[in-house]
Amino acid sequence: MNKAAQIIILRGNSGSGKTTTGKALQRKFGQGTMLISQDVVRREMLFVKDGPDTKACQLLLDLALYGKNNCDIVILEGILNSKWYKSLFGNLLVEFKDQIFAYYFDIPFEETLNRHQQKSNAHEFGEKEMRKWWNEKDLLGIIPEILLHKELSLNEIVDIIYKDVIK
Repeated sequence: MNKAAQIIILRGNSGSGKTTTGKALQRKFGQGTMLISQDVVRREMLFVKDGPDTKACQLLLDLALYGKNNCDIVILEGILNSKWYKSLFGNLLVEFKDQIFAYYFDIPFEETLNRHQQKSNAHEFGEKEMRKWWNEKDLLGIIPEILLHKELSLNEIVDIIYKDVIK
């Protein structure tokens, strides 16, 4: 690797398009791109609940640091509540400095519900749970985030982020 690794952070409510975008970006950037999914780490690897003091926070940081040292691009995607993961974002800011590209999927609830119903895991949870988890405009504050709106297609979002990162 010639230059410092870059991290792309994709955040937003459930059903907003983070995982789909992360996978598309990983394909677009190609070899040397690490995708870290909060859901995979938290639900599959650690089998822990989300919330304050979640055990997933440290592993997400450790994986991001592994990516920093071994990859060109690190993509971190998930709901990643700004309060619960504040220490993670503080550490990422120290580690990646100006090589952070953060995006927040600012999608209305009804649209996230519609998108969720199209997913293969739609049977696992529904509107009631999504309303309970809903966190309107949960912006980080310490890291500037570009807002992504429902009118943007997946290809448009991928192109926006790709162009930002390769500048």
